[in-house]
Amino acid sequence: MGVHMVREDWQTLLEAELTLDTGVYTKHHLLLVRGQGARVWDAEGNAYIDCVGGYGVANLGHSNPEVVEAVKRQAETLMSMPQTLPTPMRGEFYRTLVSLLPPELNRVFPVNSGTEANEAALKFARAHTGRKKFVAAMRGFSGRTMGSLSVTWEPKYREPFLPLVEPVAFIPYNDVEALKRAVDEETAAVILEPVQGEGGVRPATQEFLQAAREITQEKGALLILDEIQTGMGRTGKRFAFEHYGIVPDILTLAKAIGGGVPLGVAVMREEVAKSMPKGGHGTTFGGNPLAMAAGVAALRYLERTRLWERAAELGPWFMEKLREIPSPKIREVRGLGLMVGLELKEKVAPYIERLEKEHRILTLQAGPTVIRFLPPLVIEKEDLERVVEAVKAVLLA
Repeated sequence: MGVHMVREDWQTLLEAELTLDTGVYTKHHLLLVRGQGARVWDAEGNAYIDCVGGYGVANLGHSNPEVVEAVKRQAETLMSMPQTLPTPMRGEFYRTLVSLLPPELNRVFPVNSGTEANEAALKFARAHTGRKKFVAAMRGFSGRTMGSLSVTWEPKYREPFLPLVEPVAFIPYNDVEALKRAVDEETAAVILEPVQGEGGVRPATQEFLQAAREITQEKGALLILDEIQTGMGRTGKRFAFEHYGIVPDILTLAKAIGGGVPLGVAVMREEVAKSMPKGGHGTTFGGNPLAMAAGVAALRYLERTRLWERAAELGPWFMEKLREIPSPKIREVRGLGLMVGLELKEKVAPYIERLEKEHRILTLQAGPTVIRFLPPLVIEKEDLERVVEAVKAVLLA
């Protein structure tokens, strides 16, 4: 089935998805069939500027040609192999990734998604410290599987599935004194996002993350930084922790690291890795050669193009242009790099719908009052100018 199917075929498949899906997601009735760079096309041939970016997956652009070619080559060679049997591409991925990180982060556990990366991080933290307690932040989001859900704050995600992994202490984000009170000799790890995504696009302060590093070291706990969304150049650095002058004990990455192919990793210090007993954790598909090939291509493309510099340049410009919109509905514009949140004084869902239907611009929510922009880092400045004009039009209409 290609992109040249007749319209009736597309409609039949859209109806199949809407009818046979579990209903967990609130689905658009927009059928997207193709993507390239920062644009996607629907079945009618209409082009959209994509500021959803696959929730942060498409940093390198949709159908990045170098990732596509790497996946094609690997698919013809070897697609699946468990981690008990080494493969050249897995070694190449490990070597490429750790070469971009501080030398302390030199052990890699590959998985298939962000929530799996955080699940692994939590287990490694307990194995290393022998402790049970975790400290996480209010408005934080680390995933929806039972372990990562336990350190996700939003009650609507958590409460239907209680009891979860315990104990977990939630503190206000960027509150150093609350962090000091929460971390004690029973704490296995503190898990934080350098920029809260789902929680409203809220960057950590320098003081907060530096205090998190100092407090965890003092108490013998680990610091886990969840860079599922902030990694791979999104915030104007290769990885967001570089803004803060610290190195975590465990770094979790996913989304854009596979260039569009499902891939996640927990990268950790050697002594943390050695604390996990043999067979203490595992994954069938994690580290499969196909994902590893995509990951190598994605990392090399990021490094060659230095897309984080593009995010560092375009992000502040974009935020300033949004701030210049003369609308009393705007409460705040905030973010880091090209991870941008526009907070309104009212619910944003109607404006997101109008951006799509009237201007063919795709955005997403980060809570009821925040429009989140996660465009591919390859986006052209002219497209961001169009986004600003569209936002201005819907807010001032």
